[in-house]
Amino acid sequence: MLLTAPEKRHAIAGGAFSLASIVFFIGLAIITLLAAGIESAGGNPLTDPYLLRVLRFTLLQATLSTLLSVALAIPVARALVRQPRFPGRLWLIRLMAVPMGLPVLIGALGLLGIWGRQGIFNQALTGLGLSQPVSIYGLTGILLAHVFFNLPLAARLMLAGLERVPAEYWLMAGGLGMRPASVFRFIEWPILRGLIPGVAGLIFMLCATSFTLVLILGGGPAATTLEVAIYQALRFDFDPGRAVALSLLQIVVTAAVLSAMALLPAPDDHGLTAGRAVQRIDGTLPAAKLADSALLLLATLFIGLPLASVVVTGLKADLLRLISQTVFLQATLTSLAIAFAAGILAVLASFAIIRARAAISAERRKVPRLRGLAVALSGTSSLVLLVPPIVLATGWFLALRLFGDPARFAALLIVVINALMALPFVIRVVEPAHAVHRRRTERLTASLGLHGLARLRLVDWPGLRKPLFTALSFAMALSLGDLGAIALFGSDSLMTLPWLVYSKLGSYRTNDADGLAFILGLICLLLTIAGTAGQGKHQDEGGRNDR
Repeated sequence: MLLTAPEKRHAIAGGAFSLASIVFFIGLAIITLLAAGIESAGGNPLTDPYLLRVLRFTLLQATLSTLLSVALAIPVARALVRQPRFPGRLWLIRLMAVPMGLPVLIGALGLLGIWGRQGIFNQALTGLGLSQPVSIYGLTGILLAHVFFNLPLAARLMLAGLERVPAEYWLMAGGLGMRPASVFRFIEWPILRGLIPGVAGLIFMLCATSFTLVLILGGGPAATTLEVAIYQALRFDFDPGRAVALSLLQIVVTAAVLSAMALLPAPDDHGLTAGRAVQRIDGTLPAAKLADSALLLLATLFIGLPLASVVVTGLKADLLRLISQTVFLQATLTSLAIAFAAGILAVLASFAIIRARAAISAERRKVPRLRGLAVALSGTSSLVLLVPPIVLATGWFLALRLFGDPARFAALLIVVINALMALPFVIRVVEPAHAVHRRRTERLTASLGLHGLARLRLVDWPGLRKPLFTALSFAMALSLGDLGAIALFGSDSLMTLPWLVYSKLGSYRTNDADGLAFILGLICLLLTIAGTAGQGKHQDEGGRNDR
């Protein structure tokens, strides 16, 4: 990276400041929790039957959710890769991306529309003579919801791995006349076996820290996870001692999962290929075609029906009445203001971290403290994932009690927490684009003597504008759909759209909740479209390559 000495100093100082701010925000929350835990002296959490029951359920539902998601994703990924000409295959792959970016609250309402008491599935079974045969609440509903969100993620990751198998493998398999079972055993399974540990670790982490789904579909004494129990301890029981014990337990579990994920082996290289077109004979057999088509149809219905339910039930609501209400306007403006502030903060912090890492990597002198700073900056994403939002909110809630009512600082806290949660994803969007832009322009700008604001205005901003807008829209959508931090601080004076939807659900005004969820989803969709505008065929190399 060809920067002048002052530019390097500024870049490194910016990254160090961002890192210090993040460490301070997370560290103070943890220190407060530790101090509160010592003061409360509530005994050893490992001997508290309630805490142990919550911990067992957290691990149980995360384990079962992971097993189901991964096991069901394997045949779906195989069917997608074996049937390249399946009608609507490309749209199904795009549909699989929707749950990953969909606000969890909206997905939960969609699942209620299909699997709930008055849902399509139960109504059909009731028509066959069974009375309420499926309950979406409790462990069953949590597993169903986690599979809805994580099966598409696992299937897409496995599909990408299977599509990287060299065409020569399939040519040899066809030449040897291998049956589908042999193809799976000798070609596909060795590939999947290398992918599954990483995929399963990621899904387990997502399920172990799940909050919104468990709050809506579980939440009872028999179906409570650590995050929901923390929320209940502060919001309903106001038991800081129990909240602290649960928060520390959550940090230990998260740290253990992240440590285990770091030890997982990387997938093996599949070997060299001449780049021939893939031709799979095993997918052309009539039985395979029929089975794969049926499987892909079921997957389409499983993922698509809840999303369609959100649209249908949302349109049935009295949308004109909802959007004319004062509380809706206040909630929308509050949500947009928090999302914009959180998005800007996440993008600025990410850009500072990325520039600092690039400047340090280009430094010829291998100064130990700079290498340490580079390692610390690389671990920022893991540090953010280590402490879930509800734990951060709990720590700061306890710290701010010393200065009066913590609700006075609620908006600022939600902005910072949402920005931190978006940080790993924003870095993932911006960093590749920054690397490509740097390689393309650094020699030219150095030869022209462009530095400082002139370089930012004439070179950096035009080249990085699109990925920065994409990252901003993504961070804003994440913040708009978040129910984690606001669940602790939400009130009549601080109302966001997710909190308003949840409040409507709590007061059994389901029709209004459906309408508001539809509007929230529409806003998130418009944000995504605005953030990816102009990234069609000539998408920036650093951006995500939509299938």
